[in-house]
Amino acid sequence: MQSEFSISTRGPGLYEFTSDVARWVAQAGDSGLLTLFVRHTSCSLLVQENADPEVQLDLQNFFHRLVPPTTDPSMRFLTHTYEGPDDMPAHIKAAMMPVSLSIPISNGQMALGTWQGIYVFEHRNAPHTRRVAAHFGT
Repeated sequence: MQSEFSISTRGPGLYEFTSDVARWVAQAGDSGLLTLFVRHTSCSLLVQENADPEVQLDLQNFFHRLVPPTTDPSMRFLTHTYEGPDDMPAHIKAAMMPVSLSIPISNGQMALGTWQGIYVFEHRNAPHTRRVAAHFGT
């Protein structure tokens, strides 16, 4: 079973789409393995806490500090700058974080922990529509 999810982003941050995936997986009503793969080079996929929004904000702030825009003097060594000061840092962040996830499925339900959610972590400043390919197999 295969599908694709579209996640609209409004700039940097974590965008949860757990409920969309859960609805799709429930249709199978089976056990197996779910694979998610984001089809872009400037965002990531994460399983992260979905109870306290401060966690998501802290992650965003940490990675912004770790890999600032190319306008930051510490990033002068970067050469891929013609798509904006957030572009190459977005590629670096995507190289540091997962772009695919594997989640066990048991009786049509994801085996996520109590406070875990599935997120696209947007690294670009402009809004985007991110596409996540999904494959479920038994």
